Amino acid sequence: MIRMNDATAQSPSAWTRDGFRQGAIEILPLMPGLFAFGLAFGTVAARKGFTLLDALAMSATVYAGVAQLVALETWPDKLTLPVIGGIVLVTALISSRFLLIGASLRPWLGSQPASKMYPALFLLVEPNWLTSMRYHAAGGSDPAYLLGGGVVIYFFWVVSTAVGYALGTSIGDPHTFGIDMVMPAFFTAMLISMWRGVRLSAGMLVGGGVAIAVDFLFGGVWYLIVGALAGSIAGGFADDRK
Repeated sequence: MIRMNDATAQSPSAWTRDGFRQGAIEILPLMPGLFAFGLAFGTVAARKGFTLLDALAMSATVYAGVAQLVALETWPDKLTLPVIGGIVLVTALISSRFLLIGASLRPWLGSQPASKMYPALFLLVEPNWLTSMRYHAAGGSDPAYLLGGGVVIYFFWVVSTAVGYALGTSIGDPHTFGIDMVMPAFFTAMLISMWRGVRLSAGMLVGGGVAIAVDFLFGGVWYLIVGALAGSIAGGFADDRK
């Protein structure tokens, strides 16, 4: 757990162009994987009958990669109010992980003005959260670092959606090319870099194990929700002391 002294916690840090630039540059190595992830979404959206505008609007406003793909997998031929409510609920449950991700940034960014912080939090996803946590652990304090990474990710996500949509009708079933493996490979690579030993990574182990078991036994999308809850609970009970 990252701890800050009282002076740092109470004094908002300056948002600088240098911090923004550093965050934008240091997120770039993760963009090929995220671009492929966006390609997968755009391809599936095209095959589901979405228009290009539909797909771009979802990526630009919902901006929740995993939840978007899950929503598409369960997208019906005819939308009704109960179906829409179910899709919204699943999206909210899957995206609830951002409550924990955002809370982990509070010791560093809790003193920042809401007018600056909330727009940056809209762009908060796992890649720029991970790089920002590393940056802060190394002594960085510029909040613009988080924003810089977020802007780059947002750009790549929307553009890759458009490219994937354009390819969607021409490449056939995306499973043939292994596009469906991009998402698990992407997050596996991220988890490896966050590994802190068995005890401190109990949340990962329990969450992953429960998700695999639920998927094997029941299928559907419940493995995401149950696995996330189990991992959160296990992580909460893990002893974070050195």
